[in-house]
Amino acid sequence: MFKLSTKGRYAIRAMYEIAKAYPEGVTLDEISERQKISKVYLAQILNRLRQARLIRSSRGPGGGYVLRKPPEEITLYDILEVLEGPVCVASCIDPAEGCDEVEECVAYPIWRKLADIIECMLKNVKLSDLIKKTDKEEREKFAESVTLKCF
Repeated sequence: MFKLSTKGRYAIRAMYEIAKAYPEGVTLDEISERQKISKVYLAQILNRLRQARLIRSSRGPGGGYVLRKPPEEITLYDILEVLEGPVCVASCIDPAEGCDEVEECVAYPIWRKLADIIECMLKNVKLSDLIKKTDKEEREKFAESVTLKCF
């Protein structure tokens, strides 16, 4: 079954903390403590996000992590693509793998549509949306509105 990796889920949680502190920064220790993520594992994730130029880091007293762009300009897709790659619910969807039987495959249109819907949803949720939706009911209504955009 399609499943987001721990690394991807933790990246979203870390970016949420960094976005909440925008335009100021937040330290590795603060993110780790608030999100209950190992500092070593978190540092690996943040390094990948830094290399992808989604965040920048500074060392020393007052150092930490800050977004390179406002939270309104960073989508969940931007973050997950760095750690997970493109949305591929089946190997035939993966541009690196492909499949010679796509034209004859009865299931390919389903896999393609499913990948398109997932990608659409991830591209329609910005870090700023996560910050604004503070209670469970707001988050559920927002998720429903994003789902409707993608069908």
